[in-house]
Amino acid sequence: MTLQLGDTAPDFHADTTEGRIGFHDWLDGSWAVLFSHPKDFTPVCTTELGYLARIKPEFDRRAVKIIGLSVDHVDKHRDWATDIEQTQGVAPNYPVIGDSDFAVSKLYGMLPASTTGDPATRTPADNQTVRNVFVIGPDRKIKLILVYPMTTGRNFDEVLRVIDSLQLTANHKVATPVNWRQGDDVIIAGAVSNSEAKQIFGTWEEPKPYIRIVPQPV
Repeated sequence: MTLQLGDTAPDFHADTTEGRIGFHDWLDGSWAVLFSHPKDFTPVCTTELGYLARIKPEFDRRAVKIIGLSVDHVDKHRDWATDIEQTQGVAPNYPVIGDSDFAVSKLYGMLPASTTGDPATRTPADNQTVRNVFVIGPDRKIKLILVYPMTTGRNFDEVLRVIDSLQLTANHKVATPVNWRQGDDVIIAGAVSNSEAKQIFGTWEEPKPYIRIVPQPV
């Protein structure tokens, strides 16, 4: 299964470090980030889980839920949390899915449908495609997909930046330019005619007819 932007995030039931969930029920109309890991007790992922726990208040402020996934048993996740706290200063403060039967990883196209066996015997390299970030909107549609190599830690500050853009553009008829950050000027969406733009924005800067720049809407 190959997921694309705009697809409905597949539903599933799974055990997590905070109990069993039905994914769509857990979403409950919220924005969410699902991020996956190839295996517990891996160095890059250890830094990622710790950093995400540290900046979780930023996701909370944006009303965005966080949930992790690793292709190991939940009990192993709990043991790993001790290492994360010892090395990163904070333990995961969000649920982490136990995907020991590979069901979610296969459902989200991160492992081949033919994947079987004992997760304990698999190496991180066997699961190297399980290094994804999915941002899901309140409509349960996938808004962002990022896939990282095993040797490159993810930039969750960038994920926050994209969420700011997604939430802004979901509520206003604008797009965000290169390297945009909260508070920067934005671009009137191309689908908005000039007559409609005048009603919504009044005036704008126009270096070219197709580039209409306005302050970020409040």
